[in-house]
Formats: sequence, structure tokens, C-alpha cells
Amino acid sequence: MRHALRLLSLMSVISAAGAAELTYYIGTSGAQAQGILRGTIDSATGKLTEPTLLAAAKGASYLAISKDGKVIYSTSEVAGGGVAAYRILADGKGQLINAEDTKGKGCTHLSIDPAGHNLLAANYGSGSVACLPIKADGSLAAVSSFDQHVGTGPDVKRQAGPHAHGIYPDAAGKFVYVPDLGTDDVFIYRLNAGKGTLTLNAPQSGRVAPGSGPRHLAFHPQGGFAYVCNEMALTVSTFAVNADTGAMKEIQTLPTLPSDAYSAGASTAEIFCLPNGKALYVSNRGNDSLAVFAIGADGKLSLSQHMMNTPATPRGFGLSNDGRWLVCAGQKSGTINAYRVNASTGRLDDTYQSVKAAASCCIIFAP
Repeated sequence: MRHALRLLSLMSVISAAGAAELTYYIGTSGAQAQGILRGTIDSATGKLTEPTLLAAAKGASYLAISKDGKVIYSTSEVAGGGVAAYRILADGKGQLINAEDTKGKGCTHLSIDPAGHNLLAANYGSGSVACLPIKADGSLAAVSSFDQHVGTGPDVKRQAGPHAHGIYPDAAGKFVYVPDLGTDDVFIYRLNAGKGTLTLNAPQSGRVAPGSGPRHLAFHPQGGFAYVCNEMALTVSTFAVNADTGAMKEIQTLPTLPSDAYSAGASTAEIFCLPNGKALYVSNRGNDSLAVFAIGADGKLSLSQHMMNTPATPRGFGLSNDGRWLVCAGQKSGTINAYRVNASTGRLDDTYQSVKAAASCCIIFAP
């Protein structure tokens, strides 16, 4: 009995020693938004700390972070669009480095190419994309490449023109994929990271069903497949991706809600793959849930869990780099919740850890 107790005590010490605080950043949007927030989660227990203000920033609804974790980039959802760069200081505060115009309206999504040379921006309002070189000090240069989308969709209210909603470089940094809600395209660009240029590919896009409204995209960690959440149709589309040509071939589309789920006014928002490639996650606003899909060897999906009662209006969520935690932001509830991830199945367990973060809508983990 004593031996068992000593062993249990030793295991607890080892577990505690191995625990660490994982840092994540929160983008905010809405009347109560303050700017960019910083939070942490205990890697062993899922305990969340109350987020603190990293930097006051207007319209910082989506974020991207440098590979070394020293600079964070944010959108600015105002007329004319824009992005800003902030240096992360040792005291946990952010210092504005500079800001640049993205040459379009309503910049809504950002990413950094794998080499870390360029910030890529999607302008939702005007339906355009831009590339901005990143200087050695983390500051942004002026736009080096720009492209204006053209097209419409069948929904006259929401698809009267293009609306670039996300921008994603592939792992090789060869191609960039841009879901456009207004045209039902996933536009494909060739990226020259050294020159900072985006050139429309041939073929120039993958297509989803008319009126679906593609929003965000996630690549399979092992390559070969891409998954697109369709905001308007409440579906997720699986594409086989040719690494040499960039071409996309749709092989499956599934609903993100069970057939009997409440869907009035609902829409999909964020999408991410588990780092080990075993599961895919999609958030459903309105229904306020997370759809968990198992990923087969052929890249196809099967719904394995419908996690209800997420923070209200889960516009964004993030996965820790070790794949053990999912942190979900509720834009309407103004709260952050933590979920433990089963590494084998991808299924989620609610830790019932919740903290306040007004107008939270994006989560990115520090590298």
C-alpha cells in the first residue's frame, strides 16, 4: 500500500514537472472588442488563465504569428482594409511596429508563407488578395502582389460579387489557396516567396456546389487532401490535391450538422485538422457546436461527434501544437472554453474550463 502511494505521488510530481503553460492569442471583433488578447492553458489540466490585453487594436479579428513567435500580425476590418505588425515584448505586451494597406476592402484573413518571407491577406469586402513582404525586423513592406477576383454566385444577397474569405499556403510554399464565398471558387495561386508574387494558376480554382459559400480551408498534415468548410451550405468538402499542379478534385461533401440538428440561421466558421491527421474539426455558429470528423486513409470524412454547448457563436477556435487541446472562442458569449482531445479518435471532452474574453473570434497558438 505504501509502495503504491509513493508511486502515485512520484507520478504526480513527474506529471506536474512535465506540465507547461501554452500561450495562445485571441483576435476580437465587435462593439466590445479591445484588440489582441493573450491567454494561457495548462498543458496537463486544461486550466485557462484570464486573458490579458496584448495590444489595443481596431478590427483585429484574425491573427497570424511569426515562426519564432516574436511578431504577431492582425487584420483591420475598416474601409480600405489593412494589416498591422506588433512586436511581442518580454512583459507580454505588444508594441506596434507598422501598418500597411492591403489595397482592398475588409481584410478578414491572414497567413504567413512557410519560409516566413511574406504575409498573405484576403480582402473579403472587395474580393481580392494581397502579398506583403516581411522585413528582417518583422515589419511589413508595401503590397508586392495583388489580384482582384471576378465572379458571382446564385445567392443575390450574399454572392453579388467576390468575397475572398481565407488564404492558405500549402506546406511546400508552392501554391496558395483562397476560398471565395461570393463565387463558390477556391482560387489557386502560384507563390514565388522570394519575389513576393501571387500568380493565378492553371487550373485557376477548385469549385464547390453553387450557393455553398466556401469560407475557410485546412490541409491534411500528411498532404494530398484539403478540406473546405462551406459557410452558407453548412457543409464540408474534401478535395484531393495534386502537389505538382495545384489542381483540386472534389471527392466528398458532407453536412456539418446531424440531420435532426437545429440549423435555422446557422453557418460554419472555422476548420482545422488534428496535427496527427486523424480528425477534422468545424465550428457551427447559430447551432453553437463543433463537428468532429474522423479522417480515413483515403482522406474522406465520417462524422464521429457533435459537441454541443460551445461558447455562443464559435467563430474561431485553435488547436494546441501538440494536438492535446482545443480552445474555442465565443464571439457572442465573450468566453473561451477548453476541450481535451483524444489523440487516437480526435473526439473531444469538455473540461468545463471557461474564462471571459469579450468579442473573441479567433484563436492562434504560439509556436
